[in-house]
Amino acid sequence: MMSIWEQETFYSPQDIVIVGSGFVGLWSAFQLKRRHPKLKITIVDRGIIPTGASTRNAGFACFGSLSEVIYDGQTMGTEKMLHLVEMRFKGLERIQKYFGDDLIDFELCGGYELYDHSDKVSSDQLRQNIEYINSLFKPITGKKKTYKLADENIETFGFGNTKHLVKNNLEGYLHSGKLIQELLKKVQGMGVQIFTQTEIKSFESTGNKIELQTSQQFNISTSKLLICTNAFAKDLLPNEDVVPARGQVLLTSPIKNLPWTGTFHSDEGFYYFRNLGKKVLLGGARNIAFGDETTTDMNTSELIQSHLEKYLDEVVLPHFKDKYNIEKRWAGIMAMGSEKMPIVKEIQPNIFCCVRMSGMGVALAPVVSQQVAELML
Repeated sequence: MMSIWEQETFYSPQDIVIVGSGFVGLWSAFQLKRRHPKLKITIVDRGIIPTGASTRNAGFACFGSLSEVIYDGQTMGTEKMLHLVEMRFKGLERIQKYFGDDLIDFELCGGYELYDHSDKVSSDQLRQNIEYINSLFKPITGKKKTYKLADENIETFGFGNTKHLVKNNLEGYLHSGKLIQELLKKVQGMGVQIFTQTEIKSFESTGNKIELQTSQQFNISTSKLLICTNAFAKDLLPNEDVVPARGQVLLTSPIKNLPWTGTFHSDEGFYYFRNLGKKVLLGGARNIAFGDETTTDMNTSELIQSHLEKYLDEVVLPHFKDKYNIEKRWAGIMAMGSEKMPIVKEIQPNIFCCVRMSGMGVALAPVVSQQVAELML
């Protein structure tokens, strides 16, 4: 039985409860408090810390590689593709605006995309794609050349099986754990309450209130509910188009004389790697086993990890064989769907969701959180 003090403070009825303390949940609390500082807001998370994708990713501040935006334009249509690119561009700007680069190890280091010797895209078609996308992106980025050929770096970087390199100056990286910590500090300083190790089992609207049943020995009452559980949204929102997608990562030991720094992508973004100091962090290969990787299982798999090691040996570090070890492996769970646009909407009166970041949550969260805050208020 709770005391009167607990009942009237920690467990008192809330104006807004946010389910999920990852990037989207924390940015949403920040945007809501900025607009209405007196709102009573509680964030609820079933983990000790956020463990979906926010703290288990590869630390990319993704703008988008050329082949990926070309594919998005073909599948989503040019208008939606450009809207998504603009959201990511604005999101990265807002991260830099609200957090000092040193606090979160943010660096707009620039990125490259590797094209292999297959015949998927001819050299002429690649040049046409660069020119076409640059013309589309100029109103968004203000730059004449968002992408440019950088084949002169292939030999310097020492990559294997690489025919072309396309440079993108708008890519960056950061420390995901530090960004989450800084967001936590910011929203708690604004008066947001956070319950960890508390799972929302179900919810029910009763008049003007929403009653939340939790995994702990208390329930929560709120006027409005916002669900930001991304890949795990199906637990509470079974009808939404959200599909979990595991992203696996490995990290090498320090590599002496590593010949490159920055962020790198290939194969429409399905492979991605970066330096972490002198170490190499590599992730991806989900496209070789889509069925197996459509899961919320946080464990790594031998199939994907062995494929990543092969890619590391043959493409990323062909001249460094036997000069490094794999120090760490982990996996995070992203949210995909039939298209890449995030789902930001009111599901039923006073119940909202902001989910499905399609692996771009770092860049999208600062923007979609503003959208959902405006929708809720």
